[in-house]
Amino acid sequence: MEWGLTLSIALMILLLLFAFGIPVFAAFLVINLAGIFMLMGTNGFGMFANSIYQTITQESLLAIPLFILMGEVLFRSNAVVVLIESVDKMVGNVRGRHYVLATSLSTIFGALSGSAVAVAAMLGRSVLPTMVSRGSNKRLAVSAAVGGASLAPIIPPSLLVIMVGSMVDVSIARLLVAGIVPGLLLAAMILIYIYVRILRNPKLDASHNEEKHVFNAKEFLIAFLKIMPFVVVIFSVMGLILLGIATPNESAATGVVGALVAAAIYRRLSLKMFYQALLGTCSVSAMILIIIACSMLFGQLLSFTGASSGLVRMASELNLPVLGTFIVLMLVPFILCMFIDLFAVMLVAIPIYEPLLQIYGFDPIWFWTLFLINMTLGSLSPPFGYTIFALKGAMPELSMDDVYAGAWPMVALFITGMAIMYVFPAIITFLPSFV
Repeated sequence: MEWGLTLSIALMILLLLFAFGIPVFAAFLVINLAGIFMLMGTNGFGMFANSIYQTITQESLLAIPLFILMGEVLFRSNAVVVLIESVDKMVGNVRGRHYVLATSLSTIFGALSGSAVAVAAMLGRSVLPTMVSRGSNKRLAVSAAVGGASLAPIIPPSLLVIMVGSMVDVSIARLLVAGIVPGLLLAAMILIYIYVRILRNPKLDASHNEEKHVFNAKEFLIAFLKIMPFVVVIFSVMGLILLGIATPNESAATGVVGALVAAAIYRRLSLKMFYQALLGTCSVSAMILIIIACSMLFGQLLSFTGASSGLVRMASELNLPVLGTFIVLMLVPFILCMFIDLFAVMLVAIPIYEPLLQIYGFDPIWFWTLFLINMTLGSLSPPFGYTIFALKGAMPELSMDDVYAGAWPMVALFITGMAIMYVFPAIITFLPSFV
């Protein structure tokens, strides 16, 4: 069991470095360099350099900076302001319109940014204060915001999906498409929860106190036309993949072109904005690529020490039922994501989990999609989920009691959604079967 001791020490040191606030890439770099030196001596540093080179030159990783650039252009051009105003008009006078607006916007922003924390912070600075000032229930508003924001890692295009696909032997295109139906299902469940709450207590709906606007087909059509550039961007990313016309890299490139066209249509395209978007893209992309390279090397060290084969052998000897194994595999990252950055947990878990999938016969597309949903669930779970802290930080007037009370129903809802997807795996695997 020597490999077990080595793995335990490595993970403890890694978690300790995270706890001290060391950046994710630096923590991985320290543990990798120490591991190489202890196992192979100075001769092993050649393997270190070669591993990093092979990882960062993978063609599949090209989609990462392109998707980041797409999001940077859309957000830095302030084109999202048009989106907020248009969606607000299109939602109209439906019951609970403010909650529907928050959920719709968080879902759309999640698809554009891929970051639950970023979406939660944006809503905390913009939409939620307006909702509260108009009399919306704070706790239900928090539910709508954090629930929708937490869909960001699974609704395509998602950087986390691309990172997973580049680290395991799974089609990135199929993995991206797999998140569409689960994301829409969870968004629908959030809206149903909100409507049930409002039906049981109509006082939660502040929109009934506002002046009712008569439906105006012309205003609706204008608002719809204004969001068409966003529809084009989304289609250029996912539609081309679904139709089999483009690879993820090619669709990411067309997404960037679409984002530039959208910014131009909204008259917010400028050289200064594009330069700032490029700087932001380079910074974030470099960090992500370094993290991926260090994580891949970590997985290679696990194989070299015999930890990967040892874990597979141990898992096969446990004789746990499939459901029991699945719960254990999900419970560990769920707990860790309450305390540790989602990227860090994912990059530690993937090299350990990947060899176990064949042992238990889990479909890779199905498992990794649920894995991403599960990690998002951990990041929104009280008392330490950093998505809810991002919302609280962006809107200090919210009390922690209100934030926790709004987050717990979303935790229950996401767990229910995962249970449904476990029982009916076709929810995840149906669309990818056409790619």
